[in-house]
Amino acid sequence: MKLKVQNLVKKFNSIIAVNDISFEIEKNSTLGLLGPNGCGKTTSIGMMLGLITPTSGKIYIDNTCFESKNRIELLSLMNFASPYIELPKKLTVKQNLEVYARLYGVVEINKRVDEMVEDLNIKSFLHKKTGELSSGQKNRVSLAKSLINKPKLLFLDEPTASLDPDVGDFVREYIEEYKKNNELTILLASHNMKEVERLCNKIVMMKNGKIVDSGTCDQLIKKHGRQNLEDTFLKIARSNYEYK
Repeated sequence: MKLKVQNLVKKFNSIIAVNDISFEIEKNSTLGLLGPNGCGKTTSIGMMLGLITPTSGKIYIDNTCFESKNRIELLSLMNFASPYIELPKKLTVKQNLEVYARLYGVVEINKRVDEMVEDLNIKSFLHKKTGELSSGQKNRVSLAKSLINKPKLLFLDEPTASLDPDVGDFVREYIEEYKKNNELTILLASHNMKEVERLCNKIVMMKNGKIVDSGTCDQLIKKHGRQNLEDTFLKIARSNYEYK
């Protein structure tokens, strides 16, 4: 699925959280949405998921306006994962996956749950309550939930935050392999620049609610005269640089 964001604005009373942003994600590609804390990334994702109503602007999915009568159908083709949004803590991992499978209208629920359990290696804690899991286990369950309906458009909000290097690498490798074998468009918000370089075809950098630069990782590194994406990120975040 192709995603297009056009002149998106979100105001909370007198505060402008997202200030007239526009970008596109081509079908089967991954776009990194970067920026310091408080820059508007999570609010932007909330609008694209239909959780927050934009003050103005449009969101198009495969050239269909998100506010159209096809909204429910479009939502069924999307999903998201975030370590900051807890799954029901008193349900077991299996119960959570079954509940979300039903919510997304998955037909062969048991088969799909078994596939995700095997793929993400969560069998050993399948019957534990989600609230009892470690951070790494919760992240894998959240990723399983985000793919339970085989979405065509996936939003990942810092999917490897707080993970040790081994588990983080496992998650990144899984995302890479899954995308190779499935039709999937991804928007990735992350503070891990090596992760972004590894997974993203293009990046958009935000600051104070605005887009301040965009391009491929190599293009931005070269443009700002830095050695890597992390140094580029720091230069933009700490300067008064304006996107031209």
